[in-house]
Amino acid sequence: MTKLSLTLHSTIHEIEAAEWDACGGNKNPFVSHAFLSAVEDSGSASARTGWLPRHAALRTANGALVAVAPMYAKGHSYGEYVFDHGWARAFQQAGGEYYPKLQVASPFSPVTGPRLLIRPGVGLAHADLARALTEACRELELSSVHITFCTRDEYTALGDAGWLQRLGVQFHWQNRGYRSFDEFLGALNARKRKSLRRERRDAQAAGLEFRTLRGTCIEKSHWKAFYKFYESTVDRKWGSAYLTPRFFPLLSERLGDSVVLMLAEQQGKPVAGALNLAGDSTLYGRNWGCLGDYPFLHFELCYYRALDFAIANGFASVEAGAQGEHKIQRGYLPTPTYSVHWIAHPGLRGAVSEHLVHERRAMLAEIAALEQLSPYRQGEEISADP
Repeated sequence: MTKLSLTLHSTIHEIEAAEWDACGGNKNPFVSHAFLSAVEDSGSASARTGWLPRHAALRTANGALVAVAPMYAKGHSYGEYVFDHGWARAFQQAGGEYYPKLQVASPFSPVTGPRLLIRPGVGLAHADLARALTEACRELELSSVHITFCTRDEYTALGDAGWLQRLGVQFHWQNRGYRSFDEFLGALNARKRKSLRRERRDAQAAGLEFRTLRGTCIEKSHWKAFYKFYESTVDRKWGSAYLTPRFFPLLSERLGDSVVLMLAEQQGKPVAGALNLAGDSTLYGRNWGCLGDYPFLHFELCYYRALDFAIANGFASVEAGAQGEHKIQRGYLPTPTYSVHWIAHPGLRGAVSEHLVHERRAMLAEIAALEQLSPYRQGEEISADP
């Protein structure tokens, strides 16, 4: 291949949307130009939140764009969902400077998807773009590059190239060709089937009206209400409200029918909501919030209505976000997540590498143990290959 050059960009708008999406494809909305521009233009990924865009673009000598990566310079480790605070503390205690670092990610989104976006047909390997990122890291004299919630192919390719590999776990639902929610329930053992029916019945007995809105059906008033739900969740979890009030309507405007909002209303007034984004075959659950206390409403809006929507619209899977072993009994099974890390300092790299060997072993054991909690009848389990 001809000589390539890497440039870093302080805004996604320095790269044309059509060029970016020609590299990223249209399967995963979280790495689309529309999503990333909404995060930036709303002020959510900014100096205020400590997510400074440094998007990477790899071009040929004649200026043709062949690969991109959504990348940020960060002075902290918040909003990532793959925690390296311990690495930072250890390095700083030893006299090193861990921050700033480079983070290749979809901001505030613990969603698996491609991170090294290569234009099809250019003959470029993941390791080629990754090598360019490490060279940029050295030139900027930063501590490290982290690629989080990447695909398994990226994880394998970069592991072979010497990057440090890290495993996590989430809980995803797989559509086995179900024609209805009741047919899905039929795949569960009797006790879990009865439990889910009771939860749905109790949630729907609270006098609420449920609505599923998509694309242009979502109005500004819905987003105004939803932001209050988002803030209530942030307050309960002692977190930070990275996303600004402008983000959700901007996301809706730019992603159109990819945005799916589940609402619960009481006497015509929204009291809870769950935001989902639709990819080509996966429905991704993202944010949720509620004003009030309603039995099993979280499960109804975030899990069961997501399954209803996925079945009705032919989605192959539902990813319901980070954490939550309670999802298992509701049909969402343990699924490995992947990240890779390049650390410049040999001492820190060696220590982290040794730690990750033990952590991966423990994570594989945890996934195997969680799989034993499957609610599916024998012979119906959906196994995940870590």
